[in-house]
Amino acid sequence: MSHDPSGKALAFPLDEYEERVARLRRRMAEAGADVLIIDEFEHLAYYTGHIPTAAMYQCCLMPAAGEPVMIVRSLDGPMLEEMSWTTDHVLFHDDQDPLAVVVAELERRGWAGARIAVETDSHIMLPARLEQLKRALPRATFVDFAGHMWELRLKKSPREIAYLKRCSEICDIATLAGATASRVGVPEREIAAAITSAALRAGADNTRLVLMQSGPRSSTLHGGLGNRVLAPGDIVHIEMVPHYRGYSARSMRPVTVGEPTVRQREVAEKLVAFQDEQFAAMKPGALASDVDRILREQVLSAGLRETYTNITGYTLGLVTIPRTSDFTRVFLPTSQWRLEENMVFHMYGWAEGMAFSETVVVTPAGGERLTRLDRRIFVA
Repeated sequence: MSHDPSGKALAFPLDEYEERVARLRRRMAEAGADVLIIDEFEHLAYYTGHIPTAAMYQCCLMPAAGEPVMIVRSLDGPMLEEMSWTTDHVLFHDDQDPLAVVVAELERRGWAGARIAVETDSHIMLPARLEQLKRALPRATFVDFAGHMWELRLKKSPREIAYLKRCSEICDIATLAGATASRVGVPEREIAAAITSAALRAGADNTRLVLMQSGPRSSTLHGGLGNRVLAPGDIVHIEMVPHYRGYSARSMRPVTVGEPTVRQREVAEKLVAFQDEQFAAMKPGALASDVDRILREQVLSAGLRETYTNITGYTLGLVTIPRTSDFTRVFLPTSQWRLEENMVFHMYGWAEGMAFSETVVVTPAGGERLTRLDRRIFVA
């Protein structure tokens, strides 16, 4: 944790926030924006350090020059002071309309007739809210700023990668705890409790830490936690989704209750080998569809799956509510974007109840695994 000259505890050094804002303002200039309304929670965290609650609308007014203006619920004021490097704060009470406060500040600061950029792809700027702003600011020109901030966050700084490494360590520690807790007669919920406890003790700062299923549901990667009691021959699917300082790493491992079958070992070995080839190809300049093809086509040609409709990887980094995953960049046969150094991804493959995944950073030598746990079937 860093401290700015005022003594605040910040997630990143002040100069890193300043550099982020400078890059954002260059993009604003290209779009012709005088002021940008930032309301997506991840972008507020990335540019200002503040992560608001979801109860009421909150935002940052980012001008082309000068101090950004935070418009925040007064109940969240103490956290704003603690978490954010910003100094120009407007707090509103719960009996006020937050959008009316935003409009009043835009008018008071001379931006009522400005070119106002809005995140039309924000989870928070709902169509009704945008229409309310447009009605209240008839002289303003609204600029669509969709996509820009998601893309500006793709390449990670050394501090961001350090956070992702720490989160990857939490994945490894908690997965081992889950594998150790898995045995005949143990309810799924006890295993989830062991995983959650280990992750929190290791430093995770979120509470939705694991996606876990067993038995017939082990190949349903996004199934909810049930009440099954483990039985001989079960596969336990453990997918870790911890956060550290708001950054999320991911990993998947299978656990068999009893010795795995010959077929299960064969499927696991092939998946790991195909992934190793995929990771080796993850160098700056590589075409995403080519990286995807390495895993997808080999899984299909080896007969491990009849169809392969899901992606083989997606962006990792800062993730806050309401999202759980970042699909700014995904790996599909149609993905025509190129990898850049210090991009980070969750790369995964699964077949016949066996699922393996890693948190991977792009380097000149290829994809480097940040999750370091053994890539094998764990046996309960």
